[in-house]
Amino acid sequence: MSTRTFSLIQAAAVPNPGRNAPPALTGKVELVLGIAAWAGTAAGVAGVLVTGAMMAISVKRGEASEHMSRLGMVLGGCVLVAVASPLVGFVFN
Repeated sequence: MSTRTFSLIQAAAVPNPGRNAPPALTGKVELVLGIAAWAGTAAGVAGVLVTGAMMAISVKRGEASEHMSRLGMVLGGCVLVAVASPLVGFVFN
């Protein structure tokens, strides 16, 4: 048997699995991703509330702080959480 024949036989034996994940795994992954999305949204809301409270306390005390940059970081994180799923879907589909 020549090496060319051997490589054709070897290449033909490679399995070609489908793209779909097993149904049991899909449900568990969707549950974990749903919990992570909920936790990210809750953390974003908490971050906005804490930053707003710190801004209100600083204004009352007369202190100047960099609260707007902190608020920008929190809102940037909220945007990332909101666009994570559509962004991944766009890249991989």
